[in-house]
Amino acid sequence: MIVSPCISICKTDPKTGYCYGCGRTMQERKIWKLEETTDEWKKENLEIIQKRLTGWQLESFKESYTYKIENGISLFKKKLLDE
Repeated sequence: MIVSPCISICKTDPKTGYCYGCGRTMQERKIWKLEETTDEWKKENLEIIQKRLTGWQLESFKESYTYKIENGISLFKKKLLDE
């Protein structure tokens, strides 16, 4: 199973249409939730969205996504729970 790239920062840039947190479009977010979406598509999409992100945004995504894979929760949600 491939973990969703959602890192709980769900705001869309009105200019690009990409999520500030994960870099996906609304359509890509919907496709991730479909049962018939293949792991191959998800792997390709992960590569695509990481090419959209740059600088601190890309580093923040990688750090939070890695944490989510290892711990089952994004860094953003963890910080909310720790407060």
